[in-house]
Amino acid sequence: MALSDLQIVLIGAGATAVVAVWAYNLWQERKLHRLTETLFTHPQDDTLINEPAAERSADDEATRDAVERKEPTFSAFQFHDDAVGEPKENPVDELVEQIHYQSTGKVAEEFPAGLIDERSDGPSIAQESPTPEPGALPSEWADTLTHCMLRLKTAEPTPASTLWVLQSVWAAQLGKPLCWLAYDDLTTNWLPIDENATGRYVDWAVALQLADRRGAISEGALAHFFDGMQQLANHVGAALSLPDLAPVVAHAAALDTFCAKVDIQFKVHIVESAGGVFSGTKLRGVAEAAGMQLEDDGFFHARDTAGEELFTLMNLGSEAFTLDNLRSLATHGLSLSLDVPRVSDGLVTFTRMLATGQQLARALGGVLVDAQRVPLTDVMTSAIRAKITELQQTMREADIAPGSARAMRLFS
Repeated sequence: MALSDLQIVLIGAGATAVVAVWAYNLWQERKLHRLTETLFTHPQDDTLINEPAAERSADDEATRDAVERKEPTFSAFQFHDDAVGEPKENPVDELVEQIHYQSTGKVAEEFPAGLIDERSDGPSIAQESPTPEPGALPSEWADTLTHCMLRLKTAEPTPASTLWVLQSVWAAQLGKPLCWLAYDDLTTNWLPIDENATGRYVDWAVALQLADRRGAISEGALAHFFDGMQQLANHVGAALSLPDLAPVVAHAAALDTFCAKVDIQFKVHIVESAGGVFSGTKLRGVAEAAGMQLEDDGFFHARDTAGEELFTLMNLGSEAFTLDNLRSLATHGLSLSLDVPRVSDGLVTFTRMLATGQQLARALGGVLVDAQRVPLTDVMTSAIRAKITELQQTMREADIAPGSARAMRLFS
């Protein structure tokens, strides 16, 4: 029997529907299978048993960071728990200390014993470190090149007046300048101590100058200094360490020998061109017009803007100048003097001294001469300049800068 067109269409539609249902069921089955695998492979969080997923995710991230980003450590500064034996985190202070010791060329093992402990509470360096020791003494008062420096520490704050009285028993017999200093914890500065000092201190320093223009300190004087310091320390209960005597004596002698080689003063003289004399009253006016002032030592002084002496003008005779005798004084000559070790720039100072000498000579009717009364020439002044340059360079190479506080102490 032949099928009609309508029957063919209905059969086709039915077959299509069956295939669609079968495909849909197959897709659902596969979807359910994947869901089942997920559920059994990755269990869901139970809020009654497990921590929230968000918190665990953060912890997992921190753990990964800890593993992947290891911070540098300094084993010398790690503290260990006695019970567990695992290193604790380094305090910031300890890292700072490590940097400091690297910069000074030291190593961590050079810390004083007991400064770093392996203790369960892990104290920081800042908590364990003692008060820092006072640093170097101020160079304007003393230094290791020109002085024998001793330090002592009293058990309790001691009046400065007590130490001053004790040292005055023997200090005057040394024949060299003696400088006392005390460390002020409040200002963290070293303070000079004299008969008027009133404070109380624990850390003390005393510096004995080893040489000056009178020569080097003697072995006997240095031994007397050591004995006096030891007696003083015993009296106040202070800790004191004395150096060996012989090396200090040798250093003082070598220092004096060097200073003697560079201790030069250059002088130029002004004499009346016809062999006559200069009037004191006129001399005073001319000297002051050249920027010089008469001082208590009987010399006219030229000073820089800071008040430091550059050169002096004195009587070529034996009588010193005073305000009184200048009214009646008549002198055959004057001397301008440059103290080479005591001026910072010898060439500039010498040039200014020559200019002043020429100004005085013109005003007084005189002439510049050397010690043999020979008129100064360019050759002479050039030789003086060369010698000044040589002497001051030699001083600088020996770490004694001309005109510095160190030089002023040695050349006095």
